Amino acid sequence: MGLALTRSVQWTATGHGARTLEVTPLNEAILKEIILFMESFMYKYPQEAKYVFVEPLEWKTEMDPSAFESGYVASATTVRSEEADKNGQPLLFLSVPQIKVWSFGQLSYLLFIAKDTKLKEAQACIEANKNPVAKILGLDYNAMEEGYSTLNILDEITKADDPDNATKRKIAMLLMQLDLHLLDYSLKHVSLGICLNPAAIKHEVELLKHFSGKGEQTVLESINYTSDYEFSNGCRAPPWRQSLGEICYVLIKPHDVETLCITCSAEGVFLNGGKTDGEGEINYERKGAIYKDLATLLKEKSAKFSENMSKKEARFNEKLQKEKQQPAETAKKEEAAAAPTHSDKNSLEKHQINFGKNRMAKRLEPSLNWKITGDFKEQRLSLRDIHDDKHGGRLEKLAPSVSKAQVARKSIDKMEEAFSESSSESEEDEEPPDHRQEANADLPSEYWQIQKLVKYLKGGNQTATVIALCSMKDFNLAQETCQLAIRDVGGLEVLINLLDTDEVKCKIGSLKILKEISHNPQIRRNIVDLGGLPIMVNILDSPHKILKCLAAETIANVAKFRRARWAVRHHEGITKLVALLDCAQSSAEPAQASLYDTRDVEVARCGALALWSCSKSYANKEAIRKAGGIPLLARLLKTSHENMMIPVVGTLQECASEENYRAAIKAERIIENLVKNLNSENEQLQEHCAMAIYQCAEDEETRDLVRLHGGLRPLASLLNNTDNKERLAAVTGAIWKCAISKENVTKFREYRAIETLVGLLTDQPEEVLVNVVGALGECCQEYENRVIIRKCGGIQPLVNLLVGINQALLVNVTKAVGACAVEPESMMIIHRLDGVRLLWSLLKNPHPDVKASAAWALCPCIQNAKDAGEMVRSFVGGLELVVNLLKSDNKEVLASVCAAITNIAKDQENLAVITDHGVVPLLSKLANTNNDKLRCHLAEAISCCCMWGRNRVAFGEYKAVAPLVRYLKSNDTNVHRATAQALYQLSEDANNCITMHENGAVKLLLHMVGSPDQDLQEAAAGCISNIRRLALATEKARYT
Repeated sequence: MGLALTRSVQWTATGHGARTLEVTPLNEAILKEIILFMESFMYKYPQEAKYVFVEPLEWKTEMDPSAFESGYVASATTVRSEEADKNGQPLLFLSVPQIKVWSFGQLSYLLFIAKDTKLKEAQACIEANKNPVAKILGLDYNAMEEGYSTLNILDEITKADDPDNATKRKIAMLLMQLDLHLLDYSLKHVSLGICLNPAAIKHEVELLKHFSGKGEQTVLESINYTSDYEFSNGCRAPPWRQSLGEICYVLIKPHDVETLCITCSAEGVFLNGGKTDGEGEINYERKGAIYKDLATLLKEKSAKFSENMSKKEARFNEKLQKEKQQPAETAKKEEAAAAPTHSDKNSLEKHQINFGKNRMAKRLEPSLNWKITGDFKEQRLSLRDIHDDKHGGRLEKLAPSVSKAQVARKSIDKMEEAFSESSSESEEDEEPPDHRQEANADLPSEYWQIQKLVKYLKGGNQTATVIALCSMKDFNLAQETCQLAIRDVGGLEVLINLLDTDEVKCKIGSLKILKEISHNPQIRRNIVDLGGLPIMVNILDSPHKILKCLAAETIANVAKFRRARWAVRHHEGITKLVALLDCAQSSAEPAQASLYDTRDVEVARCGALALWSCSKSYANKEAIRKAGGIPLLARLLKTSHENMMIPVVGTLQECASEENYRAAIKAERIIENLVKNLNSENEQLQEHCAMAIYQCAEDEETRDLVRLHGGLRPLASLLNNTDNKERLAAVTGAIWKCAISKENVTKFREYRAIETLVGLLTDQPEEVLVNVVGALGECCQEYENRVIIRKCGGIQPLVNLLVGINQALLVNVTKAVGACAVEPESMMIIHRLDGVRLLWSLLKNPHPDVKASAAWALCPCIQNAKDAGEMVRSFVGGLELVVNLLKSDNKEVLASVCAAITNIAKDQENLAVITDHGVVPLLSKLANTNNDKLRCHLAEAISCCCMWGRNRVAFGEYKAVAPLVRYLKSNDTNVHRATAQALYQLSEDANNCITMHENGAVKLLLHMVGSPDQDLQEAAAGCISNIRRLALATEKARYT
């Protein structure tokens, strides 16, 4: 870090002891790079973060002791860290305003605590510690000496008799890598720096004046210089400001914001402090970011300018382009005249940077990158081409001086939002720990051999590079040691850089290695961090088919986590991958296909493989659909190439979870081909076809198509092969969804699939059991199937599954048990196996779906049990539990509990108990609902609860009658029937009759007297009769 601080950072010209950092964009950029490095240090290098510095880094801080919380002992003026060295010395000590820090870990924590002031803290630290390396590692490693290189530092550390040698060596390497990175970064910053001249600024101001004036269509109200005097070099700034690179100052009045005072300088344009009110002098201090020109700044500050400018963009750019086409000589002369005098020295100094002994004598080598694994915005640094060496035949762009791995950290919340995907994603969404090889670990010889090969990759010519790639490919790259060896020595950066060369052989070799090692979760994340995905996406446009294949396969391996899938989509990778599916070979047999056609098929296969990985996010699914992927996938599904059909069906299976895709799959007649491939001998293809059917069979039309194309028989036959559990789970899932249609259930009964499903209720993994029980639950809706399940001994294993904890399994098994309980013989078995008690206990389950399903299952159990009233009372606290569930917020739970109460209340003793537990006010509270399902069961429960004591009166007192009358306006006949029965019971009370009459119940009930539903007729007529009797009695009393 020493060379960067002395040569790249711009210091003030005052004496050595008082030198401070200048306020320049370059310094700010370098400080941010150092902050990024330090923020991630304790996460990336936890062992090195604990290393105690030889001397502390000490500076004056503006931080308040109250900002330090857990992990620190703070008072009004002092703070000490709880973390200490072996002598008990705290690793951070603050005595306002002086702070001392002894470790990288504490520096990282400090920057985290500093938040918005971290830039000031970093600046103060660097200004106070001109040679931090010497303080960290000791005076023997003074990195400010000329010609001091990595090898010098490592030699010093190796010679020293220090138990912390390994840690020091690692820290020295990291600091040298940071040093080289900062030097490269400063060069890049200077080379890409904005260099405006007076002529360019004058021309832009004149153009903006041309488009300004009164009226809503103009881009600005006015634009004027602060000074009318123009110097001979074209500048309007005072001479003492010109020496700082400033050219002029402009006052701009947009339509929608206050007047802006802008400084135009050689480095760019920025807002200054504006004119002072009293003297009219300009406050020259910069108040914001630097922009490349006035138009860019104004677009950022004024929405009206941006809107109106977009309409005049073409004319503005055309006039601006004419200025750029002026002779270069004129621009150079003006630039030289306007350039700040102090920058010449800095510029010359930067071009003389020494990167170590003979480092730039012959070539620029790629630096060992520091990188931040976390949340990023990728920012690849483009670099100058290194042309072929006349004597060595060196590969063009083979050894760039700046890595592709430059990344910039953004806030975690922002990136979480950027990378957020479908909630269904689960694969590898958690970041695994970043395992590094220990420095003193016993490593195999392959580790060191690979490190040597990476060195050849960095410095060799084209021939040596290809040989090194071939040699590296010969290692067992599936072994984690070999994979991490490539990463630890900086090989990943080199391999990714090789992808950006013009040599096809080098690209092929690099992709073959990346394809193998990207199976490692850590490696694939490192590839994304180093900006590898955008390069691979660009390779998809290559005319070389082998490059397309390798790039697509590598993308398929890397896109296993959210951030990678986002990166592929962000760089237009989905569209390019879909284009790979447009394969000329669509129906020929592999044996008859030409080599050209075979390569086309392989390209399509690799494209489908990559889309399969990418399709695990909703946004990517939409991108595939919009890019026209479904028709191409449908066409590929008709081929006879099984190895290509697997990723094609896999992609369809992932996408079929979305309704848009299911409709498109039906439209493209894909179901027929999925059914056809169920008869394939390839187990993996069978599995994915079954899973795709499982996803699509949510729609009734798809279920019918599966039956019409003969898909039910192969599904039933595949149940007999239980060795492959993944396939069995997919097959049982497809059967479950298909069994929702009664016609399909009849077919499954013909194929004896129900008996086979019963046999799968034991000794199977949960993912299989969920589907098996779900399928049996659908089949149990018919009497014949319930008999088959009982005779096959299926009741006991179903009841046994009620003690599980899997939510999906419990929902399905309660539905199946409830369906079986409809049959009295099965109910006897359930009761004997204590199944009703197990169902009742599930009402305590925390998951609402399980509660609701258990309550629904209890209804037929209570209906069909012998002496049901006594059975219900035997469950201690059971009735109170049911009544308390009426306080739930879940509509399905409420509807199911109301249905259970309807059955419980048919026993007078149980009705008395639940009345004492407060069932009436709780039911009344639910009356104001618009959910027809809940209305129906709530009305039935109220009807049954009216049979005890003064419950009828109580419902009226709790104002449940008027809402019930409104139920009669529903379009659901079941709601009408249940409501009419409830109103009939409630109408036995005179006050309730009055309420009904006032709310218009008579008119509504009169229409229902003519209903074909006999129960509804009787209830409506009875209610009207009670209301009429009350009216007659009132009339009689009036005249008596």
